[in-house]
Amino acid sequence: MTARPDGPLLVRGDFELQNENGEIPRTRASIALCRCGVSAIKPFCDDTHKLVSFTTNPAPQSEPPPPRYQPC
Repeated sequence: MTARPDGPLLVRGDFELQNENGEIPRTRASIALCRCGVSAIKPFCDDTHKLVSFTTNPAPQSEPPPPRYQPC
């Protein structure tokens, strides 16, 4: 499994994906799983992440304040 930057999870190789009823909805050598939550064909990716500017980069964090007391 590979997480694509700003995109889906790519699953390749020997795997089996089952739904809640134990059925296998698709059999392929590779699939792309949605991470943006907007795909119309969830759990599969339909490239909607590009339209909604989905990003996997976290927002920049400010530096934490220095400690008030230095341990000995």
